[in-house]
Amino acid sequence: MNTTPLRDAFRALLEAADTVAKADSAPIAPIGEWNADQILAHVAIVNAATIATLSAVASGTPTTYDNRVSQDTWTLSHVIEVAGGNEGLRERIHTQGEVLCALAGPILSETEADTLVPARLVSKNAILVDQPLALRDIISGLADVELPGHTAQLLALLPEEAAA
Repeated sequence: MNTTPLRDAFRALLEAADTVAKADSAPIAPIGEWNADQILAHVAIVNAATIATLSAVASGTPTTYDNRVSQDTWTLSHVIEVAGGNEGLRERIHTQGEVLCALAGPILSETEADTLVPARLVSKNAILVDQPLALRDIISGLADVELPGHTAQLLALLPEEAAA
């Protein structure tokens, strides 16, 4: 698989996270939305699930892909704490991006990339996907939708003059 879009999406997300972390005033999330640490914890959990799924497929182990735990507030708080806060989350996501690109690149065969994985993807309590997805579609969804969406979400936390 071509991992350039995935690498680019991770780079953009981490640049946005760095910008938010260095903001003059602490960005405040709108009511009902996640703050920067919660967004990063969510991304770290999704990345870990994607790595686990990719590894399972590569090892011939049956697997599923389910993002519901990545939206649980207790789990988000726990991941923020054990990662060491914002800086630790950014380092974790950087490393996870390297791992995902290494696993999805030359190591993953076309047959493995085409493996159907039972998937359930939820966002804001709405089921977006509840059907098998090809592993390549899970990975490309991370690059094309998930990471860019959270990049925009992070940048939206900045005051208007800082975002410009």
